Amino acid sequence: MSTLSNSIEWKAIQAHHKKTHPQPLRKLFLSDPKRFDKLSLSFNDILYDFSKNLIDNDTLPLLFNLAKSSNLETKRKAMFSGEIINTTERRAVLHTALRNRGDQAIYFNQKNVMPQIKAVLTKMRAFCQKVHLGQWKGYSGKAVTDIVNIGIGGSDLGPKMVTTALTAYARPNLKVHFISNVDQAHLIETLAQLNPETTLFIIASKGFNTQETITNANSAKNWLLSYAPDKSAISKHFIAISTHTENATAFGIDKANIFEFWDWVGGRYSLWSSMGLSIALYLGMDNFEALLEGAFDADQHFFNSPLEKNIPVVMALLGIWYNNFLGAQSHVILPYAQSLTFFADYFQQGDMESNGKNTDIEGNRVDYSTGPIIWGQPGTNGQHAFYQLMHQGTKLIPCDFLAPAQSHYDLPNHHDILISNFLSQPEALMHGKNFEEVKLDLTGKDKLDENLIASKVFLGNKPSSSFLFKKLTPKTLGTLIAFYEHKIFTQGVIWNINSFDQMGVELGKVLAKVILPELKNDKIIDSHDSSTNGLINAYKQLR
Repeated sequence: MSTLSNSIEWKAIQAHHKKTHPQPLRKLFLSDPKRFDKLSLSFNDILYDFSKNLIDNDTLPLLFNLAKSSNLETKRKAMFSGEIINTTERRAVLHTALRNRGDQAIYFNQKNVMPQIKAVLTKMRAFCQKVHLGQWKGYSGKAVTDIVNIGIGGSDLGPKMVTTALTAYARPNLKVHFISNVDQAHLIETLAQLNPETTLFIIASKGFNTQETITNANSAKNWLLSYAPDKSAISKHFIAISTHTENATAFGIDKANIFEFWDWVGGRYSLWSSMGLSIALYLGMDNFEALLEGAFDADQHFFNSPLEKNIPVVMALLGIWYNNFLGAQSHVILPYAQSLTFFADYFQQGDMESNGKNTDIEGNRVDYSTGPIIWGQPGTNGQHAFYQLMHQGTKLIPCDFLAPAQSHYDLPNHHDILISNFLSQPEALMHGKNFEEVKLDLTGKDKLDENLIASKVFLGNKPSSSFLFKKLTPKTLGTLIAFYEHKIFTQGVIWNINSFDQMGVELGKVLAKVILPELKNDKIIDSHDSSTNGLINAYKQLR
């Protein structure tokens, strides 16, 4: 057994689960009228209600003991201090420095990184101002109307999620587009909407060598040059965000238009950096910095609050409880806000790429479950799709519901209907509907139809947490994102894994580079397993 699963704290939770499971939520609420008050936390204008979870008065104290025994507080300090906590890649993890709005210095390799960060923010602001004022001109002298971000992974998902979430704050007369998939349809269908004279491309690639991104960037460059008079147009229509100046300048991008990026920022944490340039352009730099401020507030809360009052820590420990002791395999994120369409997508990468690991930081294979499957969709759409399985299926699926109390828009009735569903679904999941309650609602012969009654029974006792916040502002969104980031970090600490590398991403890429040259001819391939050989040869026939 591992040190974790053999620990006193772990075994105490196992014993508690064996003694108390299943926790009857109906009875827990009836026996404690103040359950909501005890099991909810507020931060700024955000309310976090975790009272509808399968926990009693003893559950969280045992989980807090587990967190403390994992040295969470020490490891939290190490992350904020710039220590090398990404041990496999020997890197610090300093996305928190990117949104540091305080006066404190933050050191990496004995050098304060804050002057570099502030310099990039200043450069971003100056660039955004040029674009917004129409001073940045394309090859024909026209101002920019469309921003195209070309990236993949965190270089795409973060900016896309934020710009979609905050469309209500968008600058007038400016549109933003995102190209990530190397499937040419993504590029071609996006470019078909655009005018090359007024389009600005942002190539977001840490090393400026990611295959999908550079392939799309080269095709976008060829598209531009098919209209522009000469290659000088490249410097007027392409911006780079990269650590590799040489590769970007070789592409044709002016060195002055390359925005700095650092190795101590992981891709899935990069929206806070110059990788957020598309956010700043679309929303304005003031709103981008408000996003940073919201995240900074969450950082201060996570760093300074006692574990028992710490929202990301509670989120993480509830996830540990369900994943490791109740056998849940997935976690669903359900924002009741259409603008948060990509929120669950963003944290699919954020969580699954971080904690989808089977080896601990000492290199040992773990004997416990680590990161869950993250999925979700905005309400109320999901109610007409997969909620059936959540309510009456056989799987335990912990849920996070999120909703703004105020909308950015004012059509009559819409928002109240939305919020009534946001409130009713967690209640229905928790409360359920038993045999007698179903029977009371039926009339005539239906009261005698036991098959019908059984089909209408909802077992209930399905756990959920809810975030209710005043309005989806840049600052509030920044706080919510950072809460989830710190939840992921906390779980990684407890599982004793490295949440900041992503080795599992690499093998498929390596094999793709082996296969690619084999597709350049019509020869029969026999160098792989029979399935891969068969698929390659079938592809050659079908193409």
